[in-house]
Amino acid sequence: MNFIYVNMQAKHLDEVAELDRQCFTLFWSRNLFESELNNPNAYYIVAQCEDKTVGYCGIQTVAGEGSITNVAVLPEYRNRGIASALLERIISYGKEKNLDFITLEVRESNINAIKIYEKFGFERVGTRKNYYSDNKETAILMTKQL
Repeated sequence: MNFIYVNMQAKHLDEVAELDRQCFTLFWSRNLFESELNNPNAYYIVAQCEDKTVGYCGIQTVAGEGSITNVAVLPEYRNRGIASALLERIISYGKEKNLDFITLEVRESNINAIKIYEKFGFERVGTRKNYYSDNKETAILMTKQL
């Protein structure tokens, strides 16, 4: 299968919102993604396979810092390098924008995601207790210096 990676556009909003619903307990609304699309400090990229959106990743930037909002890949498309390809592109974007570092939060139980982030040089720098409202799970705060 061939995957292509493109900047998120309005035509992707319905699929991205549905993908988010399938991947997360606490998912974003279509309207939230639309507001991000119109946010000059946000950048989103989608992974597509045969015109179907199968993954996405987003980052918000402010004052030389980046914060990854979400990385998501449809369950049936996981373990094919899509999340890694999305992260590579987000990190490159951060470097192009001369960001000092990129941070993210990840559920402490999401071992697969943590391993991917560590592979890309993100380091554990702290925790956020009771961060997730659905089950009060702790988030691990990870940072990558650029």
